[in-house]
Amino acid sequence: MGDSFGSAWWQGYATRLRRIAAARDPLALMPLDETLAALGRTAETYEGLRKVPVDGVVGSLARAEDFDRLFRPRNRALRERWRAIADAVGELPPVRLVRLGDMYFVEDGHHRIALARVRGAETVLAEVRSVCTVAFAMRCLTLADLPSKRAERMFLERVPLADADRTDLWLDDPADWFRLADSAEAWGFRQTLRGRVLRDRAELAGAWWHEEVRPVVERVRNRETGAAPREIAVYVSYGLDHV
Repeated sequence: MGDSFGSAWWQGYATRLRRIAAARDPLALMPLDETLAALGRTAETYEGLRKVPVDGVVGSLARAEDFDRLFRPRNRALRERWRAIADAVGELPPVRLVRLGDMYFVEDGHHRIALARVRGAETVLAEVRSVCTVAFAMRCLTLADLPSKRAERMFLERVPLADADRTDLWLDDPADWFRLADSAEAWGFRQTLRGRVLRDRAELAGAWWHEEVRPVVERVRNRETGAAPREIAVYVSYGLDHV
């Protein structure tokens, strides 16, 4: 029976398998709710009507299973709607997008984005609202990256670096973010034992970044030609255990 426990269990199990497979798929369209849950919402602003790069549109508010990341249709039921929009006469109305950092998510206009890609358009006219996040949203993010970005957001809640220092943060292993937060707080504690006053977490974060992380990175790069390109990765590789 369709309403039996076994049927419900198998449906849930199949859904979990699909989500596991999607997490490994670099071409999966990014769902806004999961991405925001990982990155953390701080504020929202309205940016108005403007041209947006088509290749920056990599997610959706509610239709992540209907298209892939390149907005190729995955659902055959979309055929008639696709044809109706493709055959429309005149200029299509602007799409509605939500921006997180370098990423755009479709609120309305999935088929219009898909057709813009097929036709080779570089930009699309869009009404945009922007959501600021704790962890920076890079265009290259995939579902597989969200656990690490969630750990990064938790790190930044403990060690709130300035916005200028957040855009290039990247660590593959979520555990490294927790090690890093512990290290920063321990550094701050040692400073207070020496009589230094750090008024809040933001001041601690800035002092730790510029007085501890940056000097370590500079020393490592002066002696290691193959050091990682990102400062935070260099510090985790060398600063926590070797310097």
